Amino acid sequence: MKIMEKFAAKVKSNWNEPGVKLAFIGDSVTQGCFEIYKTSETGLDTVFDQNNGYHQHLRNMLATLYPNVPVNIINAGVSGGSAPHGLERLERDVLSAKPDLVVVNFGLNDCGGGAEKLDRYKEAMDGIFARLQQEGIEAILLTPNMMCTHVSCMVTDPLFKEVAEKCAKRQNEGILDLYVAAAKEIAAARGAAICDCYAKWKQMDANGVNVTRLLANYINHPTREMNKLFAVSLLETMMK
Repeated sequence: MKIMEKFAAKVKSNWNEPGVKLAFIGDSVTQGCFEIYKTSETGLDTVFDQNNGYHQHLRNMLATLYPNVPVNIINAGVSGGSAPHGLERLERDVLSAKPDLVVVNFGLNDCGGGAEKLDRYKEAMDGIFARLQQEGIEAILLTPNMMCTHVSCMVTDPLFKEVAEKCAKRQNEGILDLYVAAAKEIAAARGAAICDCYAKWKQMDANGVNVTRLLANYINHPTREMNKLFAVSLLETMMK
């Protein structure tokens, strides 16, 4: 990708070349959410830990490879966010910062609308990538992690069990698969690169890995360690 030319240019001419801006727009996983807890009988919130988000892991790896290149991270993740919401705030949260590269990661919340809301997701995702294409900004579609495939024994609260049951149903019935496939098709049509981490999670599941145990909340947020898979995969995509 051309983004790596900016890194190389800074290495060769530290005095004359600027640093690099990487923007990440997505949902709770992008914002840096992990475990969940109750705020009331019917309310819940998450543990925010941006230092262990995938963008920070990526930044640390880039700092190791390119120690003289300042990497500015724009975290435009919003817990509970969806693709339509991302499109609405794209100008404010991303484009206004004039990033060199934008990573787009939506689908976990959107798939809650079922197959009947797929067109709404597709329209929003196409709008995001079309806008980035119009601005001449390189983009990467980062496909999400899998959600839980069953209600873990670690989930004991009735409210959390209800959420886990709904997520497992969407995962096992292939609803999230539909959304990921649609996102990949749109990204490819708009000339964006594709970092298909979802395929890696599916492969782990096929090979007998209990992917539900790889979720910090046993529902839909990957553990801190599994955020590193996103980072490594993004680095591989950027270097192609």
